[in-house]
Amino acid sequence: MKQDWNPLEGIMVERCCVLSMRAHSSSPASSFLICSFTDPLPCSVFAFRASWSADDWIDDDPFPASSFGETAVDNSLFPSLRSLGNDVPALVNLAFLRSFQRILAEGRFQAEVHRVVAEKKQIVFTGHSFGGAMSVLATIWLLEQCVKFDNNSQVIPFCLTFGSPLVGDGVFCHSLHREGWSRCFFHFVMPLDIIPRILLTPLASCKEELQAILHLACPKYLYFSLDVIGNSQLVAFFYSTILRNALLLSCHRACLAMGCANPFFGSLSAFVKLSPYRPFGTYCFFTRKGRLVNFKNSDAILHLLFYCLQLNPEQELAELAYGSLKEHLQYDTKVKEYLEVQYFVDVDYLERIPLSINDTLSNDRQVFGVNFEDLDLNVEARLRLRAAGELEKQKQKNQENFDAKYCKIQEALRCLNDYRVTCEIRGLGYYDTFKLQQDPEDFNANVKRLELAGLWDEILEMLRRYDLPDSFESRAEWVRLGTTYRQIVEPLDIANYYRHSKNEDTGPYIANGRPKRYRCVQRWYEQSRRMATGSSSESCFWAMVEDLCTDANNNRPYEDVRDKVLELERKVLRWMTNDKLGKDVLFHNSTFAIWWKALPEHHKSESCIASLMSKG
Repeated sequence: MKQDWNPLEGIMVERCCVLSMRAHSSSPASSFLICSFTDPLPCSVFAFRASWSADDWIDDDPFPASSFGETAVDNSLFPSLRSLGNDVPALVNLAFLRSFQRILAEGRFQAEVHRVVAEKKQIVFTGHSFGGAMSVLATIWLLEQCVKFDNNSQVIPFCLTFGSPLVGDGVFCHSLHREGWSRCFFHFVMPLDIIPRILLTPLASCKEELQAILHLACPKYLYFSLDVIGNSQLVAFFYSTILRNALLLSCHRACLAMGCANPFFGSLSAFVKLSPYRPFGTYCFFTRKGRLVNFKNSDAILHLLFYCLQLNPEQELAELAYGSLKEHLQYDTKVKEYLEVQYFVDVDYLERIPLSINDTLSNDRQVFGVNFEDLDLNVEARLRLRAAGELEKQKQKNQENFDAKYCKIQEALRCLNDYRVTCEIRGLGYYDTFKLQQDPEDFNANVKRLELAGLWDEILEMLRRYDLPDSFESRAEWVRLGTTYRQIVEPLDIANYYRHSKNEDTGPYIANGRPKRYRCVQRWYEQSRRMATGSSSESCFWAMVEDLCTDANNNRPYEDVRDKVLELERKVLRWMTNDKLGKDVLFHNSTFAIWWKALPEHHKSESCIASLMSKG
């Protein structure tokens, strides 16, 4: 996909903000507005209407009181939103997900998007408040559609949100970074706006307070004033609850980044459930000096969401809550003021943030072109931002360490490939030769197998802990290497498994004995090709054969295993046609050939691989 337009340039931000606010006045029957422009390029903007009903923010499903309303993402809509290393789906706010599903079900939205795509226009999704959450899901939905139909020439969609709540968890954020989609999202946040922080608190136990906040935040509310908020105990309580939960989450992420060894930290999550939601994309924070400061590091943004919301000692809680809700309604005004200055600053080197306030004026502007006093960041906040930067830097170093071992893995695979060729020359297949373990070459191949297992397990452990950059699993060279490793080495693991009769104690290899490293690199390949999960299982061919051999040895009737036999034959035909299996599979003395020859004659005569087997 190509990205040849920056949505932060020109007047697009102001247009999106105006349309986002205008969408609030649209007909309740319409969930979005659409407006087309010809400059700076042909473009259509979809602006989603916000909802001020708590039912659209926290679903009525029987969540526990400590719940944040999260659920596994709809895999049919968002197949890419999952962790490949840990094989877990992303979590998303259930109420937001259901609202977006209703928008899709209406039909009009999909029809309009497909029309604009056919016209080859740039698409921008935008929204204020709840509308921002809808625009996020709409953007990911369209990105999935573009990938699904291999539409690489399509200009990618962008998403601009204003005062949007968080939408998904850490896996959600990780997936968007891995796919390279996080660059499509720009979130504008006022320093005191409460709505972007609202999902940091368990809404299931605060629905009444949430409704009070949304009632006041609605642009159509006519009695918004400091006195009204001051008389509302619900608002003050909810505001303090959000502050407390934001503090806990910020502390937790900072401890993780700094490698805290305090035993209390390890048991914290057992007593206090922390919000799963995480920011992603580029966050554009408004400063007191009329600048927009952009951050892309998820943990850094999380810390800023707390520290920019700090209480002024001279302010009452009700006064701060009033200012917060007032800011949530002023995006159109503020965006116009700030864009007149056209002063955007990207903060990319978090680990170089000065800790001393005395160095602020000199160092801040030298490195970042912005004074961090504009964001009211104290030393503690700076330390946490710096730790977030150091953690990201360490992930890059970890990746460089594995890149240095890339050639070592390649060389080991080259040795095993030479061993495979030698086996075929000797007339006994790669799999069967290794399983017999009769020659020194077989022993040496086993040593290489174990060496490679150690290297890949090390990578897998790093992925499990998210100690590598999110993009690692999508790097083409590592996807290729992982696929080669799986195709060359997994048959040896299967041979070793059945040679030692591990299936008798543990069960079949595929269900109970397959190492996670093979499952992981298979998911890499399938995700890179947008294939169905489990559809690239040719490296497990010999395990399928061994299981059928076990059935035959246990005298299971042909009728009981007929479906399994037919399925394997169809796979063999497809894999042989696509060169996914080696020619040694058809050797007359291979485990597969011996098993197939023992099948009933009437089956073999009608088999889809009969001609293959007759040729040998």
